[in-house]
Amino acid sequence: MPIADLGDVQLNYTLRGPTDAPAVVFAHALGTDQSIWDAVVGALPENLRILTFDMRGHGASSVPDAPYSMGTLIRDAERLMEVCEIRDSLFVGLSIGGMIAQGLAVKRLDLIRALVLSNTAAKIGTPEIWARRMDAVRANGLNAILDDTMQRWFPRRYLQSGAHLATQRRVQKTPVEGYLGCCAAIAGTDFYTPTSGLRLPVLGIAGSDDGSTPPDLVRETTDLIPGSQFTVLRRTGHVPPIDQPEAFAERLIQFLHDVGHLA
Repeated sequence: MPIADLGDVQLNYTLRGPTDAPAVVFAHALGTDQSIWDAVVGALPENLRILTFDMRGHGASSVPDAPYSMGTLIRDAERLMEVCEIRDSLFVGLSIGGMIAQGLAVKRLDLIRALVLSNTAAKIGTPEIWARRMDAVRANGLNAILDDTMQRWFPRRYLQSGAHLATQRRVQKTPVEGYLGCCAAIAGTDFYTPTSGLRLPVLGIAGSDDGSTPPDLVRETTDLIPGSQFTVLRRTGHVPPIDQPEAFAERLIQFLHDVGHLA
């Protein structure tokens, strides 16, 4: 996979599809990497230009010192899209990736013509909640929050089957500095006012069993944007591209057609 050297950070990314095809950009969740999109991307039509990437401090991207600001994460995505010569994209953001999507749409509407806000919100948690989580990770590493994270991310049946263990191992491998940096970015973000000013096609996707960003929270954010669509995927939690990729891809393809990104 190529690396984009942006000066203060090096981002690992994958660019697929014809150069002249409509672009779709995917931004992943905290503690994961671009591979969470593999099954979804594999189910999409071939006539799309698809960009996935590891955000700073995650996957194979570099790990600058924490903390990070949301503005920095937005700027990373902005610069990467410029390097890849991507404009007028449909931007799909999951959790923290959805916060990046909101901020980038406010800043650069030339880069984004439609949004999918999956399992995210204009504001996630409180600074106090994030401070406690960061303290636990500083004291005992990511193992301190793994069990609780998996319980909030996945439905009970999925956990009982053990299918979550691959994701658990992926979270465990996240650099602590990168995890803490992105926690700080989330803790300091409240996009209710800027997101309410957006005027572009938006699809909100929630998981019926999401303990991190419940459906009502996702809907509250998408309702800020006039004309937005909203879908609840059943039998999934916080990361539907992992445990319900077919359902996620099906809804995404429908939205691609709705907004004219696919003929």
